[in-house]
Amino acid sequence: MADENDVNLGDEAGEEAVSTKKGGKLGKLFSGFLKWIIIGIAAVIIIVVVVVVTIKIASNNKSSVTSIPSSGEYVSGQREIFDWYTSLGVIQTVTCDDPPATVRVDLALAYKKDDKATSTEITQRTVELKSYLRRYFTGKTADEMKNPNNEDALENEIKNGINDKILSSSRIRDVKFLQKDVIEQN
Repeated sequence: MADENDVNLGDEAGEEAVSTKKGGKLGKLFSGFLKWIIIGIAAVIIIVVVVVVTIKIASNNKSSVTSIPSSGEYVSGQREIFDWYTSLGVIQTVTCDDPPATVRVDLALAYKKDDKATSTEITQRTVELKSYLRRYFTGKTADEMKNPNNEDALENEIKNGINDKILSSSRIRDVKFLQKDVIEQN
């Protein structure tokens, strides 16, 4: 019987050993799984903190570069409204072609709304403006003047020339042709 007891004890001890091994494997599996969950959560927290800090640093640096336009044109979504000086009259001259073509133009000069200083300066410099415009058109060819694709470039050149060479204390904003006739001689 002692042998039987030994066998029984051996069986009971074996069962306990097997159940301890199963519980140990399950415990190790659970603790390993828990370890990886904690590592994953810690990684997500670190990534979120790094992204938030980076965005705050980047937004602080960009605030000085990025600005909101304050011009009325951009804020209201409409173009600026101008006052127009139309009293220059028709300017007639010839082009630099051989044979020269006759050019007749009437211009309107735009300036900031209710800007009395610009209006006064344009009026005071009417003779200089007409002389400048006559010389300007004399330097152009009939083809340059007749080409409708050049009209914006011509208006821009005239605007810049008047602002740079004629006006001193004020600026015109735009130039538009009211009349532009090019008469070629055959």
